[in-house]
Formats: sequence, C-alpha cells, structure tokens
Amino acid sequence: MLAYPVDLTPDDNGTFLVTCPDLPEVTSFGETEAEALSMAKGAISEALASRLSGFEDIPQPSEGPRLVAVPLQLQIKVLLFWALSDADKTRADLVRDLGWHRPQVDRLFDPNHATRLEQYDAAFAALGRAPGFALEAAA
Repeated sequence: MLAYPVDLTPDDNGTFLVTCPDLPEVTSFGETEAEALSMAKGAISEALASRLSGFEDIPQPSEGPRLVAVPLQLQIKVLLFWALSDADKTRADLVRDLGWHRPQVDRLFDPNHATRLEQYDAAFAALGRAPGFALEAAA
C-alpha cells in the first residue's frame, strides 16, 4: 500500500491543520481529526496528480506514525512512474517498447484516466517489472 505520513496540528480556532512532510504543497485542515485526515487524502491525491501531469519528481513516502493511503488507481500510476524512472526510460521509450501510440502511453500516467489493468500489465512488463497486489488491514 502506498501511504504518505501526515502531521496533524491543533489550531487555536478549534480546527486541525494537516501537512505532509514528503509533499510540501499539501496543506489542509478539518474541524475534527477525522475530517482533517479525509481532507489530507484529497490534498495528497491532488499533489500526486499534479506531479504526474507535469512529470515532476514524486518522492517515496517516508515513515510516520500517521499515514494516509493513496487511492489504488493513483497508486498504480505512481508505481509505473517510479518504474519508468528506475529503468532510466522515457515515455517515448515506452511508446517504442509497447508499439503503442503516444496518447495511449500518456493515459497510463493521466490521473483522470481509468486505465485498464491489462494496459498496466503490458507497461510494467515492458519495464521488466511484475506488479503484485496485497491486501492489508484497513486503518
């Protein structure tokens, strides 16, 4: 599971400020701890989506006492982004390796596109990776 640590700080107005040390652009708040964590999930998702869209660096999550999970479809896109980077390849290389058109490869990384699992399988295989799936207890 891909999850980023967050810091919750009680504010003087009765709300909770939530930040993510790994993604400095993530700042949100909530009236309760539960609401702040829910807002953090959305803010982390938006930060990752923005970085994917701009093909900017996405840091590996650090450890922390309070983790917020990334939605599954976005997790897969981030893992593919890291696999591409680890293989020292570009999207153009992936286009050639897969024999696909550029828009098909771009959609693999598009946070707003619901990519089919078969397409991820092909992309990971082209990068010499075999994706896995594990269930964990919900937090």
